[in-house]
Parts: sequence; C-alpha cells; structure tokens
Amino acid sequence: METDSNLIDTDDVGRRGGGLCPVSVAERTLSGWDMAGLWIALVTNVPNYYLAGSLVDLGMSWWQGIATIFLGNLIIVAPICLTAHAGVRYGVHFSVQLRAAFGVRGAFVPALLRAVVACGWCGIESWIGGQSIFLLLLPRSVASSPLAQPLSWLGTSPLELGCFLLFSVLQLAVVWKGMGAINALSRFSAPILILLVATLFAWAYAAAGSFGDMLSTPSRLSPSQFWPVFFSSLTGCVGTWASLALNISDFARFACSQADQVFGQMGLPIFQTAFTFAGLAITSATVVIFGRTISNPIELLSTINSNFFVSAIAFFGIALATITTNIPANFVAPATMLLSLCPSAFSFATGSLLTAAISFAFQPWKLMGSSDSFVYTWLVGYSAVLGPITGIMLTDYYVLRRARLDLSGLYSDNEHGPYYYTGGYNVVAFVALAAGVVPAVPGFLHKVGAVGVTWEMFDVVYGSAWFFGVSIASLVYWALSRCCGRAGRRQRHREASSTRTEPLLCTAKSLGSSDVKKISQNNITKMKPPPPTCQRGERERERRIGSEKGR
Repeated sequence: METDSNLIDTDDVGRRGGGLCPVSVAERTLSGWDMAGLWIALVTNVPNYYLAGSLVDLGMSWWQGIATIFLGNLIIVAPICLTAHAGVRYGVHFSVQLRAAFGVRGAFVPALLRAVVACGWCGIESWIGGQSIFLLLLPRSVASSPLAQPLSWLGTSPLELGCFLLFSVLQLAVVWKGMGAINALSRFSAPILILLVATLFAWAYAAAGSFGDMLSTPSRLSPSQFWPVFFSSLTGCVGTWASLALNISDFARFACSQADQVFGQMGLPIFQTAFTFAGLAITSATVVIFGRTISNPIELLSTINSNFFVSAIAFFGIALATITTNIPANFVAPATMLLSLCPSAFSFATGSLLTAAISFAFQPWKLMGSSDSFVYTWLVGYSAVLGPITGIMLTDYYVLRRARLDLSGLYSDNEHGPYYYTGGYNVVAFVALAAGVVPAVPGFLHKVGAVGVTWEMFDVVYGSAWFFGVSIASLVYWALSRCCGRAGRRQRHREASSTRTEPLLCTAKSLGSSDVKKISQNNITKMKPPPPTCQRGERERERRIGSEKGR
C-alpha cells in the first residue's frame, strides 16, 4: 500500500493505548474513492432535500437556490480539508485534535458543544421519521381527527407528537439491541432514498408537462430583498456541514494519504449539488402543479398518493434512511461523550436515552415548522457556535504550529506537557471562542422572538454568523497567543522539564468503558478494551528524542 510520506507512524502510542489513541499507518486504508463514497451516503437524506426546497419556499428561483447551495458547499469544503489534515497525518480522533488548541481538559467543552448540536439533529431526524408515520401510514380519518389538531402551548398536535415518540422508541430499541444490523442496512439506505427522489422527479416531470415547466417558477425576491436572503441562506448551507467540518478527522484518519482525503472531500459539492437539484426542481414543480410550495418530500408523497401499499414502501425507504443515518451520526457521538465525561453515571444505553431526551428539548417540530425556522434559526444558529471553534482549531494548527503536533503531548496529563496550559485549559482559546460567539447572540435572540428590538447590525452579524465567528475567533486567538507567547513557552518548558511518568489520556479511565462504540470506515464496531494504563516509559523518551532530532 502506498502511503503519504508525511504520515506519522503512531504504532508506539497506539500499542500503549486504545480507543481514542491514534490509528496506525497500517490501518489507514480508505482511498479517495472510498472517501467520496462516504459523501454519497451523507448527502442523501431528507433534511438536505428539505434545505433545497426551503430556498424555493423563501423566494428563490431554482437556479438561485442551486448557486447558493453549490457556493456554500464549495466554501465549507475548504475547512473540511484543512481540519482533516491532522487526522490523516497523525491518525487522531476529533476530540484528541481539539486538545492542541483548548487543552487536554478544556477540549471537552467544544466536544460537548458539538455533541449538543448532534442532539438537535437527532431530534430533527426523529421528527422526520415520526412525520413519515403520521403522513404515510395513518388512515386519513385518524390524521384528520381532533387529536391531529395542533395545541397552541405545545406547537404541534398530540398525534404527531406520539408518532415522534414512537419513532424515537424504535430507534432506541435498535440501539439497545445492538447495532450490527445497522451496518448491514446502511449500504441500502442511500440507494433506496435516491430511488424515491428519482421517482418523485419523474412524477414532477410528467405532471408539470415538461422540464421547462418544472423550472418555470420565477424568483419572488426583488434585488433589494434577494441579498439579505442570499447571505443568510449561504450561511445556512455552510452550517449544514459546519459540524462535520469539526469532526471530519473521525473519518479522515483512516485515509491512505492527504491526496486521498482531499480528492474524497471534493465529492461534497458535486453530490450535494446533484441531489439538491432534484429537490429544487421537484419543489419548483409543486408551485406549477398545486399552486403552492411543498418543500417537505414526505408531505408531497402523502399529497400525491392514496395507495397504502405505495405509502408503506415510501415509509420503509424514508425510515431506513433516517435510522441508518441518525443512529451512527447523532446517537453515538453524544452518548459516547456523556460516557467519557461521567463513566460512573452512564452506560452507552443510558447515554443514548439521555440523547433522545435532549433531542426532545430542541422541539424539532418548531425547527421543521417552516423554511424560515429551519434555515435561519437552526442552521444559522448553531453555525454561530461551531464557526469560532473551527477558526480557533485552524489558526492553532496552521498559523501557530505550522501543521506540527506533539503526538505524545496530546495524550499526556503531565502538568508540564505542551497542551496542559493552565490546569488543562487554554484560557486564550476560550476567550477567542467567546469573542466569536457573543456578537451573534443578540441577533439570534431577536430571530427567535426573545428580544423585540435590536440594533440592525446585530441582525447582519447573525445572518453571517459562521463567517463572522471564524474570522473574529481566529484573529483574537492569534493576537492573544502571540501576545502571551503561550505556545512557544510551553514547548520550551516541556523540553527543559524532567520526564515524569503520567497516564496518557487514552486509557480506560478516560474513556469510561470498554464497550464504547465508534464509527470506523463507515462501520460501527466495538472498541477493544484498552489496557489499564498507558505509562510513558523509557521507550517513549527514546522515540521522542529521535523525533525532535528528526525535526
């Protein structure tokens, strides 16, 4: 196997640890085509279709929507490739990569924020599954009963809420029973959903009369109205993958080389644009066919079909795609984070249960209630938090450290270690994080109605929250780091200090349990129990001295 000459052999650290420890060069087997195939599975989901339809619903024409989505994905693929570099070179997990900028203990904070976003997506995906039960399986008489009428204090109907809870219970049953079946079913979910969308596309073509009629819906936005909608929608499109831009190393660390991971990431703008074109075209056609915009594919399926057998097949496809996406992406990450934070209080099953409870608190029926709330409240809202984290990580890795990390230091709890900072926390990183997030808060509160009036500039900042957060957090982090000289002093201090035996932060103690699940090469497998300790002995000192001489 041909590998990148810049890959760092992590066998020494890997043999002394497990779980969060880096993968060895021999385990990095994903080719560029494998990475591209991963994106096919990631982009083919109902929320991405809904995002495309939402842009039409917000007033854009089909070509304006396509241009916005393509540009947004072209922008976000840059930080994805840049963040993945450390994962490929050092074979490290996302939560370990965070330690370089935030500290060996402070890394839990941004990792927890990422997990909270996953909880929100978990609720949205579960709501989509519940809607497929409500709209496709329930008889019309039941779906139009008094129980299906929304309650003002709840924001949804008792029947829809019951379907949401039922689908959540189904997912938890899969989690508790075991996830071996998910691995087998996941390979079929994307093709089935693509087939459903292709069927809807063919129907829209036939019902609209021609391809030109499908795409004939004009923009409803004047030039002065278009640009505010465009910039906020662009931020929403970037925000769709802002979370994966942080933890892409979880996948990229298995890539054969940097060239393979970059080649694979190029699949995002290509596949996303192709998939969302179908969603935009179909949604545009609904205006011609029904005289109104139907951006939700489940609602469209229930509108055009009255055959229960066809509805049951459609439900199966949507449910399969939702479960095989939601459990690995949005149940596993938060549950694992809870388990590592408090292993004595949580098992993987109870962590998954708490994840489901937190997802309920997000009230996904309100987030998915309109195109405005989905794009401007949800996608733009969480990008205001994740953008600054991305900026800090990239500035620390490329500008301050020149793409070089002390691999052993990432796993060291030694108070003289290079990433221990102050008690394990890098105060500079948290100041920069606050500087990037706080200015977007007034605009967010105004958007959700918590504040009646705010300065117009706050709304502008919130509309471009990801871009603003990345820029400000990067600048503040760079300036304060240069002012304090923290990184250089810590490195020199580490080299001058005596070697002290400390456990590495990849032990069973730090992980919390040996049955934590992880996603490896798009499969879900059980971790091998790590050894009880990862002591830094004479062998490590010799390896580190040799590494320093090599530099």
